[in-house]
Amino acid sequence: MKLSAREIADHLKGDIKGNPDVLVSSPARIEYGKPGNICFLANLKYEKYLYTTGADIVLVNRSFEPKQPVKATLIAVDDAYQAVADLLEYFSSLKKSRRRGNRLSRFFSFTRRIRGKVARGTWVGDFVTIERGAKVGRDCQIYDQVYIGCNVTIGDNVTLYPGVKIYHDCVIGNNCILHAGSVIGADGFGFAPREDGSYKKIQQTGNVVLEDDVEIGANTCIDRATMGSTIIHKGVKLDDLVMIAHNVEIGANTVMAAMCGVAGSTHIGEHCVFGGQCGIGGHIHIADHTTLAAKTGLMKDWKTPRQSLMGYPAMTYMQYMRAYSAFKKSGDAAHD
Repeated sequence: MKLSAREIADHLKGDIKGNPDVLVSSPARIEYGKPGNICFLANLKYEKYLYTTGADIVLVNRSFEPKQPVKATLIAVDDAYQAVADLLEYFSSLKKSRRRGNRLSRFFSFTRRIRGKVARGTWVGDFVTIERGAKVGRDCQIYDQVYIGCNVTIGDNVTLYPGVKIYHDCVIGNNCILHAGSVIGADGFGFAPREDGSYKKIQQTGNVVLEDDVEIGANTCIDRATMGSTIIHKGVKLDDLVMIAHNVEIGANTVMAAMCGVAGSTHIGEHCVFGGQCGIGGHIHIADHTTLAAKTGLMKDWKTPRQSLMGYPAMTYMQYMRAYSAFKKSGDAAHD
């Protein structure tokens, strides 16, 4: 599959500077660009590669002016970073062919156990189990070895990659993507200590609700609520190996990088950004538009929106940098 600069510019509503008929077949990072590749330049830190890349097309911002001659054809767009996201989606849609099957024929397959209801247009792979009372919407893609428990509700256009497990009573909205090995609705970590030092399990009677347009990374786990629901609101994106505990609520369009952990009953605001390996204490509230740098540990409520935090225990970025500077100087003095 090859696309011309003219086709790409039309799709992205961009302006061409160079050969409109040059063809590309795949995207690549600008520092590794080769003939047949399309790359992008959004961060000027990588500008030097624009003048040496072998790629045939490079996406740039309309405001960008090259300082040297450029061999590649340029496509100028309003926002190169956003444009490359659109472009990757376009390439992906052209390469992927959605699998389809006859819904009724699946009931006679020995490689599937389907006891729930599956809407037309949904494709189901081998060794899939859909328990009684479960409902799966239209145009879903359910890959091999997926388990869908009793009374689960799944919306339209949902993709469940191999090995996804969804426990009973959970709800998955429209247009969600769950990557391989993710587990939705396992028991929350609830145990009551006994006098003899052992622990009694507290039954987890709630569920998990994923609203529309949520994406869950590979091997990420979201625990069911003790009572009520663990809620992941619309547009949330969780990376691989993220742990969300029981009764957590995550606000719309919040994103978390890999290996973040959120303890029980914490409420996270909308449009938050958490770097990798952040640790969040239980029973706290985090304001909208809060940013946590990688490995930040937050143990108390954070009520001021639009702040960047860093360190353990968490403080504002500037507080952390001042504290780090003082700490470093004290270490140097002791060494001297």
